[in-house]
Amino acid sequence: MSTEPPLASRLGRAYLLGMDRKNIANPFAAYAWFAEAGWVFAMHSAQLWADPARASARLAALGVEKQKAFAEGAMKATAAAMRGATPDTVARVAMAPARRRVWANARKIQNG
Repeated sequence: MSTEPPLASRLGRAYLLGMDRKNIANPFAAYAWFAEAGWVFAMHSAQLWADPARASARLAALGVEKQKAFAEGAMKATAAAMRGATPDTVARVAMAPARRRVWANARKIQNG
């Protein structure tokens, strides 16, 4: 099982060469993450459309998942800022929970 996200596997390794996913200042890394998040959103939308009987519960679960990731990121970013971390570190820490959820959802969707 590959740990590569779907976008990386579709674009190919050469395109992503030198693109550190953890470097939030890299505009290409940010774009790749946003594109992957859009792909996950589109796939979730298709799944909800295909099974409307379970859509309400699934939408609630997706909403809670996002709230938990936001709250975790906010708390960790606040702690990092209070420790005197650099702005890029604070931003990376703030986005880490959301990125983990997007990657986990992408893998889950990709694997069926």
